Amino acid sequence: MPRSRYRFGADKYPYFMTNTVVAWLPVFCQPDFAKVVLDSWQFLQREREIDILSFVIMENHVHWIAVGPQLSKRVGEFKSFTATTILRQMESKGYETLLQELQFFKARHKVDQQHQLWQDGSHPQQIETDEMMWQKIEYIHNNPLRRGYVDDPVHWRYSSARVYAGQVGVLDVCTDWR
Repeated sequence: MPRSRYRFGADKYPYFMTNTVVAWLPVFCQPDFAKVVLDSWQFLQREREIDILSFVIMENHVHWIAVGPQLSKRVGEFKSFTATTILRQMESKGYETLLQELQFFKARHKVDQQHQLWQDGSHPQQIETDEMMWQKIEYIHNNPLRRGYVDDPVHWRYSSARVYAGQVGVLDVCTDWR
């Protein structure tokens, strides 16, 4: 029996996804760790034919919309690479408390690793209409606003809201998804 009702389907559709840090720990308060996520997305765009349509990086989770071949596999690679890279950086920079928390909150079935960065799953939701796409983009861009971090979504550095507003962002995204 499947563990979740969320599944990837046809490659032609974009998917809204959420990746959350275990125990909602605030890993991405550190710009170096957010940069790992951005660099990994750039790799997916450049080397794996994945279009990133919208994103936001919050302190303990990311929301993103992407489309492309073998998206399910690419999301798994993204999570594995970012976790390995961030954990190595934490070890080299002496983030002992955060590493202890990532070890403490590791799922019991993860016996082959010492720490766990991401919660299992990405909760992919297939986007089939323009209306649904705009709803998800607005949800993503307004996440920092709803949390009270900014007064305007374009003020959040780690978001595609700037690109959609015609400004330069930290990651190029495909805004022509129709």
